[in-house]
Amino acid sequence: MNKTHPQRNGDVATCGSTKSFSGKKGPCHPCGTCTGCTWRRVCISAVALLILGAAVGLGVALGLLPRAPVNRFCTAPNNQTGFLCDDRVTCIPASWVCDRASNCRNGEDEQEKLCGDLPHSLPGYLVFLCSNLRSWVYADQRCNELNDCGDCSDETGSLVSCPPCGWEWWSCTPVHYEYCSCIPRRLCRDGIQHCLDWSDEYVCRP
Repeated sequence: MNKTHPQRNGDVATCGSTKSFSGKKGPCHPCGTCTGCTWRRVCISAVALLILGAAVGLGVALGLLPRAPVNRFCTAPNNQTGFLCDDRVTCIPASWVCDRASNCRNGEDEQEKLCGDLPHSLPGYLVFLCSNLRSWVYADQRCNELNDCGDCSDETGSLVSCPPCGWEWWSCTPVHYEYCSCIPRRLCRDGIQHCLDWSDEYVCRP
């Protein structure tokens, strides 16, 4: 005669059992031993992930969470460094940023977060630091034949590699501070010395 042994307190019920640890009818425990419970946990985890993803997306959409910075670097006309507007098409020269005139349709080139603490609030690609470290110019003012830094470090300094003077310029050592290594050809033979060697009056032709 087969005998049945009563389940001892603390034994784990099998998944097919209808009794719990308390001996009353109900779902088996612990949950991890039952296939139905495992699927419920998977479903709950999936729903939790969906809710978390939706919350993050809503936070980004409402501006509650920081967004990734927008890359606004572009190449403006004359192959100079530029600033890309929100329309992702318009590229304005770097020196047009924070000039107190809105050059982008939505005025993003004049926003406080961009212009509040010049030049520190500007992206690095828009700024060129002069040799004296107290002065700076916009990146598109580097190698433009003009002495924007005041010490010519934006034209002949160690941090720049500017191409030779273009055809509209005459190469010489200027005597006026506004030029560094070239003068405009329109100044040639105007009766005023612009080059240390006077070549602008005797050699150069406008």
